[in-house]
Amino acid sequence: MTVFHSTWPAPPTIPPLHPEELHVWVAAQERPQAQLNQFWFFLSAEERARAGRFYFDHDREHYIVARGLLRQLLGHYLQLPATQVEFVYGDHGKPDLAPAQAASGVRFNISHSYGVALLAFALNRAVGVDIEKIKPLDDGEQIAERFFSKNEVAVFTAVPTPQKPQAFFNCWTRKEAFIKVIGEGLSCPLDSFDVTLKPGEPAELLQVKGSRETAARWRLENLNPATGYAGAVIAEGREWQLRTWQWP
Repeated sequence: MTVFHSTWPAPPTIPPLHPEELHVWVAAQERPQAQLNQFWFFLSAEERARAGRFYFDHDREHYIVARGLLRQLLGHYLQLPATQVEFVYGDHGKPDLAPAQAASGVRFNISHSYGVALLAFALNRAVGVDIEKIKPLDDGEQIAERFFSKNEVAVFTAVPTPQKPQAFFNCWTRKEAFIKVIGEGLSCPLDSFDVTLKPGEPAELLQVKGSRETAARWRLENLNPATGYAGAVIAEGREWQLRTWQWP
């Protein structure tokens, strides 16, 4: 059972999405049966078939909640019933709205880890989000040396031992969010761009393939979505307001 605690507010209604805003929602994926039934109703036949292929009940239920909630929120932003939201998929499996609905300008991204989901939404700008549960890693140094850039490895190595788990997952979520926003999946090497990672230091995309100008096109923000979790969100442009909520 995931113990979920977030300091993000739970609004009485879903707020409208404005062009100058970025909305990020956090939600526990363990839900009462009545809510599971509601989210199941929102799913397409293809999504129900995929849910049925999960071996473990908790994995199936987590998928139903994440996908059902995504549809509910998109339905609100698009002013459509959740069942009428339509998806298409990119070469690397990233879902987007089908062309007719994508004309609305609504963009989204979703991530989940150990029973907690993050869902990000924007208008007319690409957005990427990632969440990871913070846990001790015996092989953190080896993973960093394999996947992080040289600059990130140097910074990570200098972080005091008690702060290393937070630093590692700061880096990991920020890198994953960027990989997701550009839609290139694993075809973009994780060591081809630099992010900040020190605990307490502002999140920032420092350079992309040696270019600070490319990095400056994006704004990266640290997220503290729930106790024991690290998160990050990134979007095109610099002048947007981040608004964060938890799903009740």
